[in-house]
Amino acid sequence: MSLLETVERQTGPEPRWSVLWLHGLGADGHDFAPIVPELLRPGWPELRFVFPHAPVRRVTLNNGVPMRAWYDLRNLELDQRADETGVRESIAQVDALIAREAERGIPPERVLLAGFSQGGAIALAAGVRREAPVAGIIGLSTYLPLGSSTAAEATPGGLATPIFMAHGQLDPVVQEAYGVHSRDLLQRLGARVDWRVYAMPHSVCAEEIRDLGDWMQQRFLAG
Repeated sequence: MSLLETVERQTGPEPRWSVLWLHGLGADGHDFAPIVPELLRPGWPELRFVFPHAPVRRVTLNNGVPMRAWYDLRNLELDQRADETGVRESIAQVDALIAREAERGIPPERVLLAGFSQGGAIALAAGVRREAPVAGIIGLSTYLPLGSSTAAEATPGGLATPIFMAHGQLDPVVQEAYGVHSRDLLQRLGARVDWRVYAMPHSVCAEEIRDLGDWMQQRFLAG
């Protein structure tokens, strides 16, 4: 399996932590690169932000139009929404990128795995299944795919990983209820989920970025 192409931003010449950030449906790795200066805080360790491009595939719910997607969307219902084959392929691709960070000197315990919408779905699914847990999982405006198999496949280390989930109360693309359902499932499995909601649509807002920065700072201090 070849590594996905990525966009990278470093905050210094010798990064000690990595943030692997997955974009949403139809976007690409450039989409969230501008968020880097908005997140940064004085005193943080040097970081490498890695923004991969999802593969191009046909998306059923978008009339089969090819676009960058982490998996096919086949149905609007939560339990049938995600194409299982695509989800598992994307989990493997994320694991390969995390392995590359280890080769570059940043082990999984100093990696934050983040994503928005479809990217957040993969971040959640990949993060709780890892044998070598990451430092934290960030899911923005998203849900947990393959929920029925998560209980059997999640690892103790994956479920012990701190999770930040945030959702817009006015989201017309991924209903807030999907996020709530996924939060509740993860909590029933024993995960620690920091859950936030904002008066926004399917997007990010300044308050959310501030709260996420606070949460990331806690991870850096703990590490």
